[in-house]
Amino acid sequence: MEHIATHNRQLIFTPAIRIFHWLRALAILVLVITGFYISWPFLVAPASTDVLVQGWIRFAHIIFGFLLTSITFVRFYLFFFSRINNERRSFKDVLSPRSWISQIKSYFWMGSLDKAGVYGPLQFMTYVAISFVALIMCITGLVLYANVYHLGIGGMLGDVSAWITGLCGGLAPLRIYHHYLTWAFIIFVVIHMYMAVWSGIRFKHNSVDSIVSGYDYHKVHK
Repeated sequence: MEHIATHNRQLIFTPAIRIFHWLRALAILVLVITGFYISWPFLVAPASTDVLVQGWIRFAHIIFGFLLTSITFVRFYLFFFSRINNERRSFKDVLSPRSWISQIKSYFWMGSLDKAGVYGPLQFMTYVAISFVALIMCITGLVLYANVYHLGIGGMLGDVSAWITGLCGGLAPLRIYHHYLTWAFIIFVVIHMYMAVWSGIRFKHNSVDSIVSGYDYHKVHK
């Protein structure tokens, strides 16, 4: 009996992009938890001289901060220079009023979503925005690092760090900006997880399994 394919399989996320996606998700999770603890070390009494817990929390924050910084810069590079241009093709939809209307209508269960690349225009602009938020978060994090650690990388960033600190009005405002950006990440992650699941239910493709397997499946139209 001849097997007739009902769906086409398409590679939309390379192994590198998938690995970086999940490493970035892990980094954000650890950074949010450790960052809130650094701002309010509730596990140690205020009068205690035991700083071991705080030290390990700060160590984890620094390690995963450098991980997020590295991934952020690499993802910017891959967007512009990756051999697979699925993400870059999505920019065509941003310039198309028809694509915007199509995506907005699809959220109201009207019609289907027609994309030139892997993202719709609203998705693309949201991901661009959160990528720049990540970039600013990494820069402010490096500045805070350089103000505490004056050797090695901290020493190399000393002059630039002082300039950015002055631009922000001092260390206290810079820490506040870093804190606000943390909430931007939290809000984005919640909405992103919801929309990823909703998209799989609504369109039956380009859902959570795509960022695991790398493949998307489209129904064959006869």
